[in-house]
Amino acid sequence: MKKLQTLFSALLIVAVAGAQTLNVTAGSVTYQFPAAQTGDMEYHDGTTLTVMGKTFTLSDISGMSVDDSEVTDNLVKIVYSGTSAKVTVAGNVAQYVTATVNGAYVSIDQSNTDAVDGDEITYQLSGSSSDGQFALSGSYKTTVSLAGVDLTCATGAAISIDNKKRIQVSVKNGTENTLTDGANGSQKGCLYSKGQIQLQGKGTLTVVGKTKHAIKSGDYIQVKNLTLNVTSAVGDGISCNKYFLMQSGTVTVSGVADDGIQCDLEEDDDKTAETTDHEDENSGNIYLAGGTLNVTATGAATKGVKAAGDIVVSGGTINVTTTGNGAYDSDEQDAKGCAGLKADNNITINGGTLTLKSTGTGGKCIKADNLLTINDGVVTATTTGSQYRYSSSMTASPKAIKGGTRTAANTSRTLEADDAAEARPGGGGGWPGGGGGNNQNYTYTGGIVINGGTVTAKSSYHEAIESKATIDISGGYVYAESSDDAINSASSFTITGGYVMGNSSGNDGLDANGNCYIKGGHVFAVASRQPEVGIDANTEGGYKLYVTGGYVAAIGGLESGSSLSGETSKSVSYSKGQWYTLNSSGTAAFTFKVPSNSSMGTSMTICAPGTPTVTTVSAPTGNTIWNGYGIE
Repeated sequence: MKKLQTLFSALLIVAVAGAQTLNVTAGSVTYQFPAAQTGDMEYHDGTTLTVMGKTFTLSDISGMSVDDSEVTDNLVKIVYSGTSAKVTVAGNVAQYVTATVNGAYVSIDQSNTDAVDGDEITYQLSGSSSDGQFALSGSYKTTVSLAGVDLTCATGAAISIDNKKRIQVSVKNGTENTLTDGANGSQKGCLYSKGQIQLQGKGTLTVVGKTKHAIKSGDYIQVKNLTLNVTSAVGDGISCNKYFLMQSGTVTVSGVADDGIQCDLEEDDDKTAETTDHEDENSGNIYLAGGTLNVTATGAATKGVKAAGDIVVSGGTINVTTTGNGAYDSDEQDAKGCAGLKADNNITINGGTLTLKSTGTGGKCIKADNLLTINDGVVTATTTGSQYRYSSSMTASPKAIKGGTRTAANTSRTLEADDAAEARPGGGGGWPGGGGGNNQNYTYTGGIVINGGTVTAKSSYHEAIESKATIDISGGYVYAESSDDAINSASSFTITGGYVMGNSSGNDGLDANGNCYIKGGHVFAVASRQPEVGIDANTEGGYKLYVTGGYVAAIGGLESGSSLSGETSKSVSYSKGQWYTLNSSGTAAFTFKVPSNSSMGTSMTICAPGTPTVTTVSAPTGNTIWNGYGIE
């Protein structure tokens, strides 16, 4: 009877006070109904009360009150406090929200919101709990707003969304937020959603994954504006399907046992290429369009950024470091190394500043299984690890930049990892990978195309830039430094423009296992002692070096039997550490500095369309290129 009296009193007050709010509390959940919106309230047989479409069983109501509190439409607030949580639901969406609270574990079942002015519900999380959770189920787009929440779930995901629609995770400006899940659970991620995740806002979010991934989506993930820190994960730092897009903000991933960022294809959907505005896209692509991305991957054979499709870089600052050693992949029965950027298909770099490092055995900074294209941007790739050897026939060699796939004829085996034969020093028609080998025994897919930008590639062991297919350079500034071939192509190698330097302290400067064509550009190639040469082609396989244009300086000379058409060449002496200008009929083409490698060819061959000469320069000026070894 007392509850009924309280109820009728509250209803009467609301009826005469249009600016006030009716609060209906059921346990830890309070529903707030602005008097101006309530309209008729239905009271049924002393058992239920319906307000704005929300029906309460009177026995569930623990309290009712009227106050002057303001209510924000479409907003559900969840405030964590230690072992408990309070939920406040705006009246206009109360009929669509069923909230269950058990300690600090909050579970929301959301129904249709189409009638709410076409808008969506926002769930705002704040406060802290060392043993709590936010779980959401439903079939409609929603926003989860993080407004200063520190939430640890001891038994599962800190945020678990069983909803295949788009979920916008908005990190409120100026707030610090931390999510941590429990160890040894069954959850796929600390922040998990079956549907799409859009991470945005101008606050900071830190995520710790103690069972598997830190952030996991069953669909795509987009990132914009926020500061996101993944400090540890048993699996990937960020894992998703369909595609990953980073537009802006700062993302830092470290302390992960598997890949930093991984994007797979959605197996239940048909594969697509990139679509307009990514609508219905299932490409497995990763798009890095802006912001700052910092990834450190330490696990064996792990990847900093890994795509089942393409990787497209169009802007931003990207810093990726891998430190793990190589490992044997039992599924593919092959030796694998780490990679900073790894795409099962293409990698395209249209802009941005990329600094990539790999220190473990068999590591690579960039690895595209199909085509690597660099159109613009600044790319610095450095590997310092040695070869990983699982067996005499299964090895993974470090490369700063690698593209393409070579397949042995009459077999299905793709030679993405380096065979033992490839690891042996070559040059002058030696083992495959060093300048020799019969490439008619292979088929080739993809390769490397450089049209612009600034590329600096260094490898302490093995090739700095290697293509398992062709290499085509038409522009940009390319510097490669290695104790093996500086730049190596398993098939043809063509230079039509740009500034290209290959600096090898133990093998050829530029090496092609097929024909090598220099049709233009400015080329400086440095080889070690004979029989290595500055520019090599696979003459043993019936191929040749063709020079038909451009300006060339090659320490160690050119491959024997080279064809020069429209070019004049001659051999000149040089001094280590000295600056020279290559002239063509008295006109300066470019200025270069001879390295001081311990092992170098005995003479230098110069080529130009006119009469080639070199003159010493004491203090060159101009745009410095080639890691300080050239002046444009």
